[in-house]
Amino acid sequence: MPRSFVFFLLAILCSIPVITQAQATAPAQSDEPVRAISAPTKPLPAESASAKVTKFSFIVYGDTRGRRDGRELQYEHSMVVTSALAKIKTLETTDYPVRFVLQSGDAVLNGRDAKQLNVSFVDLINRLTTEGGVPYFLAPGNHDVSSSDKLDNPDRIKGVSNFLAMNAKLIPPDGSPRRLNGYPTFAVGYGNTFILAVDSNIANDDTQFAWMKAQLEGLDRNRYHHVFVVCHHPAFSSGPHGGAAIETSTLVIRNRWMPLFHKHHVRAMFVGHEHFFEHWVERYQDTDGKKYRLDHVLTGGGGAPLYEYKGDPDTRSYIRASEAEKITLDRIAKPAAEPGGNAYHYVLVKVDGDRISMEVIGVDWGRDFQPYRSNRATMSEDGRQ
Repeated sequence: MPRSFVFFLLAILCSIPVITQAQATAPAQSDEPVRAISAPTKPLPAESASAKVTKFSFIVYGDTRGRRDGRELQYEHSMVVTSALAKIKTLETTDYPVRFVLQSGDAVLNGRDAKQLNVSFVDLINRLTTEGGVPYFLAPGNHDVSSSDKLDNPDRIKGVSNFLAMNAKLIPPDGSPRRLNGYPTFAVGYGNTFILAVDSNIANDDTQFAWMKAQLEGLDRNRYHHVFVVCHHPAFSSGPHGGAAIETSTLVIRNRWMPLFHKHHVRAMFVGHEHFFEHWVERYQDTDGKKYRLDHVLTGGGGAPLYEYKGDPDTRSYIRASEAEKITLDRIAKPAAEPGGNAYHYVLVKVDGDRISMEVIGVDWGRDFQPYRSNRATMSEDGRQ
């Protein structure tokens, strides 16, 4: 081989940049603007106008990030949306119409990448807000706004900016009494039910905690019999994010949030992060000896790759620290030991005065999914589970 040709090849090879494994697997981010999800055709009325409503339903699910985010519409998530639209239509003329949808976070693999939201997520949610007509309330997950708990983290700043742009027509605006200015943190009141949507990625943030506390302290509990929290991270779970390990957000939720939620008798937490279904019931009592119940409903089967049971969480220190409250924890639905034993799903919650019930609705191969002895459960002590 001529020496000049060898030198020519070496020159070409030297001019090729070295690509690390991290660079090869990292998804490229787009600078295109995020499209806003369409406003619901049947928005919730002003908070004061629905005060007498005591019967309705809502849908909850989470973790929709898909393997093809940024390239095509989320296929697994689309099955959840199609089934949810059918359920919305079925209940439309009953005493329990579906009035809104809650999502516990992780819309796409990388929420800092506008292309992933625009290509894979926004149009699916537009089906719910236009065909279904219902409001859609998304709490931020770690894949949406990053796992950083630092407000000035560049990835978080980009993720929050995209989150707020995408949800601009859905959540209360800055300046609203139900919105923490500049944060993806907000609240919604409808009928006898109040929803807190909180950013658990920054669980230890003092500003957010003070806002949550003020919202709960200012509630008219003669009207709001049910207070629900929707966020991404669970207090208790048995998947790869739970088990014997305790993530920072989970630890803060247990040690800081739960005493606040007990004090104000939060009725249920709807969470995700683990890609399966799990249901814990926490019972505790006040200083006056009155007993209460808080349901922890983990619904992470919205389309992300399914997880499996990895081991029980260690709750001993949590229970010891709250000895005066006489806390007990019972798991009434446990995830399967293999991903295939779990299912893509969503949860239909029915509010009937002081009574709350749930239906877990599987899709695709999980159409017969029965996480309890059936796919239904009560969240009220009169039908004790």
